[in-house]
Amino acid sequence: MDAKKTRIINLGGSLIVPDDIDIDLLKDFRTVILEQVQKNDQRFVLITGGGKTARRYANAAQEICNDIEDEDKDWLGIHATRLNAHLIRTIFREYAHPRINTNPHDLEDFFQCDKPIMIAAGWRPGFSTDYDTVLLARYLGIKKIVNLSNIDYVYDKDPNKFPDAVKIEEMSWAEFRKINTNEWSPGLNAPFDPIAAEYAEKTDIDAVTLSGDNLENLKNYLNGDKFVGTLIKNH
Repeated sequence: MDAKKTRIINLGGSLIVPDDIDIDLLKDFRTVILEQVQKNDQRFVLITGGGKTARRYANAAQEICNDIEDEDKDWLGIHATRLNAHLIRTIFREYAHPRINTNPHDLEDFFQCDKPIMIAAGWRPGFSTDYDTVLLARYLGIKKIVNLSNIDYVYDKDPNKFPDAVKIEEMSWAEFRKINTNEWSPGLNAPFDPIAAEYAEKTDIDAVTLSGDNLENLKNYLNGDKFVGTLIKNH
């Protein structure tokens, strides 16, 4: 994969399956990505989250047997990410590598593949797909991650709870980590998980957080035009 031509996108599970599978959004997402592939010779790494599907399975296990280990919750979440990844690989079948990446350290055949899209999913307990995304970016030489979620900006506090929450258009990883939890837990619902944020800061990888509900905005970003979202960087 040519790092200069490759974009890496973390596609939140809450976008793929907010309740039911969001077919309309996935149709539009496919159109945006294929337009970049066909017209602009772009390549993509798409990493899928587990979202509500992961939380539903973990919550069900907890209700049935209330002493569930975090590792088991993580594995349920990992398999949810892989189910979502198979869906995404299927809709990009003609353009995607036939194997879904589930280990960011194992990339040899992806470097040699002529397909323009690689799909990736969860790796192992203790790490989110945010962390997997940073690892893949590092190994592929990509310096900026696109994080598609259900928020348009990072805010200084939860805008659903605090009407006076202030949106932030640009910030450092250090600033980001100050306003977010410092501990990873299975099913964590945050713009970027703390372990991934710390690793991105150490490896000098930036992230752009965009709302996945506004794919015209994603297209603007991919085309180098003005966009709505938060840039998180080292300095």
